[in-house]
Amino acid sequence: MRIEQDIKLDYKDVLLRPKRSTLKSRMEVDLNRSYTFKNSGLAWNGVPIMAANMDGVGTFAMAQILQQYGMLSCLVKSYRAHDYKKQGAPSKSQSIAVSTGTSNADFDNLQEILAQSEWLQFICIDVANGYSEHFGDFVEKVRIQYPTKTLIAGNVVTADMTQELLLRGADIIKVGIGPGSVCTTRIQTGVGYPQLSAVIECADAAHGLGGHVIADGGCTCPGDVAKAFGAGADFVMLGGMLAGHDEGGGQLIKTDGNKRVEFYGMSSETAMTLHHGGVAEYRSSEGRTVKVPYKGGIKNTVQDLLGGLRSTCTYVGARTLKDLPKCATFIRVNSQYNDVWVRK
Repeated sequence: MRIEQDIKLDYKDVLLRPKRSTLKSRMEVDLNRSYTFKNSGLAWNGVPIMAANMDGVGTFAMAQILQQYGMLSCLVKSYRAHDYKKQGAPSKSQSIAVSTGTSNADFDNLQEILAQSEWLQFICIDVANGYSEHFGDFVEKVRIQYPTKTLIAGNVVTADMTQELLLRGADIIKVGIGPGSVCTTRIQTGVGYPQLSAVIECADAAHGLGGHVIADGGCTCPGDVAKAFGAGADFVMLGGMLAGHDEGGGQLIKTDGNKRVEFYGMSSETAMTLHHGGVAEYRSSEGRTVKVPYKGGIKNTVQDLLGGLRSTCTYVGARTLKDLPKCATFIRVNSQYNDVWVRK
């Protein structure tokens, strides 16, 4: 047993310090990034925000709108080959990632999807615990099978596994254990890592090897997304912030005259009952099920998000999103904002 004494931080623990800026308007800020990925060698250009592969978020309908803004979507694992065939290739083939688990059945499904939809360039290999040897072996297996596909792999929160997964064939490492709004892993297991510090540590490790990272989970507002990019994230993945919209496909629930949509973690009892017939005897649920306010179409939320991010850049003097980490100075705080009029 050992204890690390240095302080680890979440998004709520810091604010970005404003700096002198030459920007006259938010319109001058460029949010596009261009990346060439370490192992696939593929190039990508766009706004590096992506929808999480969660029910109610990672849908074809969501991807169709987000691609209009240059953004990505990791689609849910439950989609099958016929679903991709029915939808056909999007206008921007680099706007979608096919998601997979690590079982033999998952690999068979992945192969079937890619055989019919060769245009897919991103594969998201997604498990809650990216520290198992089996997970690393699976990443290596997929890399050998698909040498020209860009592989997203996770989740991890430390430098050592970030580096190992990159060396085993991944291009982009998904960072985050327990920070999500409907994740209860930290409650059920006591395992986790404050998300801002995890992003800083993993981004530093990945960039040293020519890899990239996704900050996955923990963002509650546009300001958190800006902090993630300031910490060195190459991409930011959103679940709860994109939940409750028409494009997510969730069923509307009317409660006390208010419209809400059910949203749940993918390790919750709700998800496991829907996709696996229930919670297996050897495990417990590590997610919660909530009812989020119905928000209508996703476009207003996306515009608000991108507008906030541009505003961040003007406050710190970053003319491009690429410049944001170089311009970012974090200050530790006890309180982020005045919430006197916020409904408790």
